[in-house]
Amino acid sequence: MATVELDGTDHEILALLTEDGRRTIADIAGRVSLSPAATKRRVDRLQRLRVITGYTAVVDYARLGWPLEAFTELRFSGTAQIEDIEATAAAAQEIQAVYMIAGDPDALVHVRAKDVGHLKDVIDRLRHSGKVTGTKTLMVLSTAARPGSALQQRT
Repeated sequence: MATVELDGTDHEILALLTEDGRRTIADIAGRVSLSPAATKRRVDRLQRLRVITGYTAVVDYARLGWPLEAFTELRFSGTAQIEDIEATAAAAQEIQAVYMIAGDPDALVHVRAKDVGHLKDVIDRLRHSGKVTGTKTLMVLSTAARPGSALQQRT
């Protein structure tokens, strides 16, 4: 994968879209001192280059009844294939993301749950999959993010 060279204006556009993915081209143009047409060309270029890979909503899971957030380390046997690890970890609807990592543990999963009992059920399902040899779960107390990041809106 080739690295893409961006100038300061491209970085400003990315920061603005990270802050609010629904921001209009006209608004971005005004903030970066370009015409709307020039700004649209830059955004289109960033999408073509796959620097911008999509737009997403930031969801307040607590308002949906899923306030508990945790990260669980998963350990697998030495013969487990990456695909098996991904499939096992992604099997539950409560799992928001699966991170394949080097070293010990083998994977880190981001979990959402309704309460501690629900989290226990998710962990038990992972443990009883027949492939997981060990887990360690860390519950999130609060989230802080650097300015301009998508997570900043959640705090």
